[in-house]
Amino acid sequence: MKGWANFVLLFSSLSTLVCCALPALLISLGLGAVLAGLVSHVPALIWVSEHKTVVFGLAGALLLFNGVWLWLSRNAPCPIEPKLRAACLTGRRISKAIYFVSLAAFGIGAFFAY
Repeated sequence: MKGWANFVLLFSSLSTLVCCALPALLISLGLGAVLAGLVSHVPALIWVSEHKTVVFGLAGALLLFNGVWLWLSRNAPCPIEPKLRAACLTGRRISKAIYFVSLAAFGIGAFFAY
């Protein structure tokens, strides 16, 4: 369940990038035609851009929830068996890395959106 939540969090944070940072990047690089072609092939981008408050609110709530979850489970016990303990500690490191990547994506998206 926790791995699933991390990937939902990452997806929602990346949607903030698609909403706001990608169009700004394409326009600033002089690739307005590419943006127009992308919007014509993926019309959902327009909906995401129009409802960016909802997208950012949901992503922020998920980030907050997952941050609290990671904080509360930081000292949870791992199994005693060496292989299971290694897997547990690796999973925690990966979860933390995904969380910080998600925070960065959310921050970049917020910078370009607002």
